[in-house]
Amino acid sequence: VQLQASGGGLVQAGGRLRLSCVASGRTFSSGAVGWFRQAPGKEREAVAAINWSNGVTYYVDSVKGRFTISRDNAGNTVYLQMSSLKPVDTAVYYCAAKEDYTNRYFVTSVYDYWGQGTQVTVSS
Repeated sequence: VQLQASGGGLVQAGGRLRLSCVASGRTFSSGAVGWFRQAPGKEREAVAAINWSNGVTYYVDSVKGRFTISRDNAGNTVYLQMSSLKPVDTAVYYCAAKEDYTNRYFVTSVYDYWGQGTQVTVSS
């Protein structure tokens, strides 16, 4: 499966952006899809994930209440709605998909497929 992330851009603090992750080659049917981000000089970190089978969502504390991960019914697109953006949210955002059934949603090494990343820049 190939993942294509899009929707990044430049936004002022307090603003909103919606990222999209489109899968080609196959639809999501099991496992999970996650959003990760990597700021300059920092390690890649998890942001949110969604269990594809039951739709349960997971968020890291720093984005709870501000970001929402969702999916479409067709099974090939995952969104990350970001609100109340802060300069610390500035990073390249990646979507990823994993096929295993473990609860390790925030562990980068368990993800099998990665998109190319989309830049999000939040100005103060």
